[in-house]
Amino acid sequence: MTTLPGLLDTEAIRKDFPILDRLVHDGKKIVYLDNAATSQKPRQVLDALSDYYERYNANVHRGVHVLAEEATALYEGARDKVAAFVNAPSRDEVIFTKNASESLNLVANMLGWADEPYRVDRDTEIVITEMEHHSNIVPWQLLSQRTGAKLKWFGLTDDGRLDLSNIDEIITEKTKVVSFVLVSNILGTINPVEQIVRRAQEVGAIVVIDASQAAPHMALDVQALGADFVAFTGHKMLAPTGIGVLWGRQELLEDLPPFLGGGEMIETVSMHSSTYAPAPHKFEAGTPPIAQAVGLGAAVDYLTSIGMDKIQQHEHVLTEYAVKRLLEVPDLKIIGPTTAEDRGAAISFTLGDIHPHDVGQVLDEQGIAVRVGHHCARPVCLRYGIPATTRASFYLYSTPDEVDALVAGLEHVRDFFG
Repeated sequence: MTTLPGLLDTEAIRKDFPILDRLVHDGKKIVYLDNAATSQKPRQVLDALSDYYERYNANVHRGVHVLAEEATALYEGARDKVAAFVNAPSRDEVIFTKNASESLNLVANMLGWADEPYRVDRDTEIVITEMEHHSNIVPWQLLSQRTGAKLKWFGLTDDGRLDLSNIDEIITEKTKVVSFVLVSNILGTINPVEQIVRRAQEVGAIVVIDASQAAPHMALDVQALGADFVAFTGHKMLAPTGIGVLWGRQELLEDLPPFLGGGEMIETVSMHSSTYAPAPHKFEAGTPPIAQAVGLGAAVDYLTSIGMDKIQQHEHVLTEYAVKRLLEVPDLKIIGPTTAEDRGAAISFTLGDIHPHDVGQVLDEQGIAVRVGHHCARPVCLRYGIPATTRASFYLYSTPDEVDALVAGLEHVRDFFG
């Protein structure tokens, strides 16, 4: 058993995750290294979901009976927990969506329909980066196509970081929106938020941050980030699928138009016109993901009880060890930063001429779960001239022994393919 200083008590933590004891492929214990795609769920979250459906299930806000009032309290209580988790100035700045993709689409559409001074049109520019997840590329492409706005982006350096050498040329007085990822899901890079936000604010641009790979792994302070909108998703941070978050500055949420129309987001409705409820309900049309929000609240409780700083430290130590071990594998090349500094716990790599899909399949036969493909970041693969990558990603329950199992598995892959 490999031990490293600075790690969490993973033996105790793993007892909360029943799926980690599962045996696959003729009795092999699963080694789950696909956390950047989705995390596993602790019993505390599973119990919160079961308890909600068994005891409190009802629609929220509109009912006056006891179940509706209790369900509403749980749903809105989850909003309070998320607001505290990200240090939001107000709970009313926390909008529940079904995932980060919906959160980012919500912002793009709000800005496309907005009046001045927020409107995106043919005289404005949108700035993204080459390392974005497709969810932070396609919505802006659609907005650009619809409005005539010019889409620009920062390129990548050879070592997997943003090339900000021409930041004043990319972000100009015409820039209306700057949207970028805090931590890359494919490269693992942690981006220099302060430098980008400072330049965006100089020209009066709205800043949108995709924190999907940050919120599960480090303390997230929306006030310290200085952004106008921050998006993340629940299923990567121990919560169920089907729940995401958009945090937005109160004054913007008050001024911008809603994206979806329907029940709950209205104040008054006539056959001629409608008025809208204040945020956050203005942006939560229809029956919301109630049970999922309750699960997210339970996940926030779990993460908070352990401590996000301790989780980040655990992953830093483990990632440093994983980078060192992976670089010992012949013909393996890490795509992205090769040090543990300024990087998250997702490591993408190629293994000689062996296609990543073949690598993943052989690893799976050994019980090792990794992700293969473009990771919804195809422009990154095009930038580095590779068809795809294999990605191993770690979380609070990951161990050095699992890193060792991955390295041994990759040696088996090399032997298998000669």
